[in-house]
Formats: sequence, C-alpha cells, structure tokens
Amino acid sequence: MTKTLFSIALCGLLAISHGVQALTIGFSQVGSESGWRTTFSESVKAEAIKRGIDLKFSDAQQKQENQIKAIRSFIAQRVDAIIVAPVVETGWKPVFMEAKRARIPIVILDRNVALNNDSLYLTRIAPDFVLEGVKAATWLADETKGNCAIVELQGTVGSSAALGRMEGFNKIIAQHNNMRIVRSQTAEFTRAKGKEVMESLLKAEGGGSDICALWAHNDEMALGAIQAIKEAGLKPGSDILVVSVDAVDDIFPAIKAGDANVTVELSPHLGGPAFDVIEAYLKGKRDFEKWVVMGGSVFDKNNYEEEYNKRLAEQ
Repeated sequence: MTKTLFSIALCGLLAISHGVQALTIGFSQVGSESGWRTTFSESVKAEAIKRGIDLKFSDAQQKQENQIKAIRSFIAQRVDAIIVAPVVETGWKPVFMEAKRARIPIVILDRNVALNNDSLYLTRIAPDFVLEGVKAATWLADETKGNCAIVELQGTVGSSAALGRMEGFNKIIAQHNNMRIVRSQTAEFTRAKGKEVMESLLKAEGGGSDICALWAHNDEMALGAIQAIKEAGLKPGSDILVVSVDAVDDIFPAIKAGDANVTVELSPHLGGPAFDVIEAYLKGKRDFEKWVVMGGSVFDKNNYEEEYNKRLAEQ
C-alpha cells in the first residue's frame, strides 16, 4: 500500500474507532470510457476512504438502464445519499421520485439531467459545458483568424456534455463567416472510436488535405484521431489543428510533441464538493444552489508545461 493510500485508510479507521457514524453513499458512475472518467471515479473513492464513508460504487458501462437499476438497489439498501453521474439527460424522473419518497437525497455530478422539478435533487456539481465549447472555439478562431473548415467528433449522443460543448462551440464559429463544421459524427467519448471515426471522416474529405482543424468533445477521442491523422500521412497539430476538452494526463505529451494544440480543463475532483453537500444536508441544511460550477483552465503550447510537470511530480 502506498503512503498516500495508507494515510487515507488510517483516517477512515480513526473515524470508526472514535465512534463516528460512517455514512453509506451510493455512487452510480457512467462507466470508464476515458482516462478522465477513471480519474473521476478514483478521486471519489479516495475521498470517501479519507472521510470514512462506505461508498457503494456501480459502473453503468454506458447504459442508463444499469444506472436506474443501481439507484433502485441503493434505495433498497437504505443508503444515506446517492451520487449520480448520468449517462444522458432524459428519463430520470421516475427513479428520482422513488429516491425522494424514500427520503434519500441525490447529488448530480458532471453531466446534467432534464427535470422540470429541481426538488428531486440537492444540487449538481459540474463544469459549464457550453463555456467549454466557447473556450475551445475562441482559441481556434483566434488561431486561424476566423478561417477554418472543421471536422467534429461528438461525445455520447444525448449527453449534456456533448450537447453543451456543441452549443458553445457553434455559437462562436457562427460569428465567423469562414468557420464551419464540414463533417460531424459521434465517437462516443472513446479513443478507439475516435480513431475509427476520424479515419472515415478523412476519407470522406478526400484524405483530409482541406481540413483545417479537428474539434473533439474530449481528449480521448482526440488522441485516437491523432493516430488516424498520422496514419493518413498528415501532421496533427499543424496540417490539422487538434482542439479538445478534459486536460487528461495523456494529452500533455501530445501538446509537448506538437500533435495536439489545445485542451480545455475539466476537473475530475468532484467527490469532495459532493460529500460536503451531503454532510451539510444530513446536518439540517436545506438551501443549496442548484448548480455549483467548477472552473477550468485552457492549456496550449504556451502554458501547458507547469501543469504537466506538476502532474509528473504527483505520479
């Protein structure tokens, strides 16, 4: 066991030994489709151990029906609270109502849900996906002086991350007459699909020589697409600019090598804020903001190095 994990585990044991009642919290996660998602899950688990929380973790493997099943299982187990990182926006009302009837509070992390009754959850802790799209498109517009033919790799269809990033990006490029998306297709937020879909987009665009930039809704798809661009005989980062979101560890070597140009940071450390809200609720607080916005930096060749070195030092 590493020193860090030992310290975290010791905190949990001390809480139990001092008679502190451990909370039981259910966490329904989308899956493990990306490095960012895995880091997100591990961060929540580590924070739970640190606080002596009994975390019931469920990996939905990208399927909403698995998440609904997990939430119903948490309700049956009479957990103290439920955390949900939803696959898609719609279809949550019935199971959220079941949790409310059972007096079990819900906190939403990351992607959003479409509900006309916000009393069904305490709060959502997440970035502004629209703003992420705005930041990515603003960088690209500045870099290309508003003249760019773009191919887009979308995230999971129906997810708030994909919808928001698309909305923000499109809002900016609409302000430039010579910026347009010429091809767009989902690659489901995964590296393998990013490579596969980029290969087909390059073929559809005559080999890719007329493509100015790739706009990927996350780094994993961008990293897969970079492979496809190289295999097509083009230079990612110069022949085709690469713009994405998340700032996962793997994107920084790509920026250093010149294969990727910019990434918009999405913090995976959402567990602490979520547990803070739940603990406050269980102590009697009832007035919560319905959206706690997590910020994020924009990293390119001019400023990535400090962040990259910091992460290397932490490994």
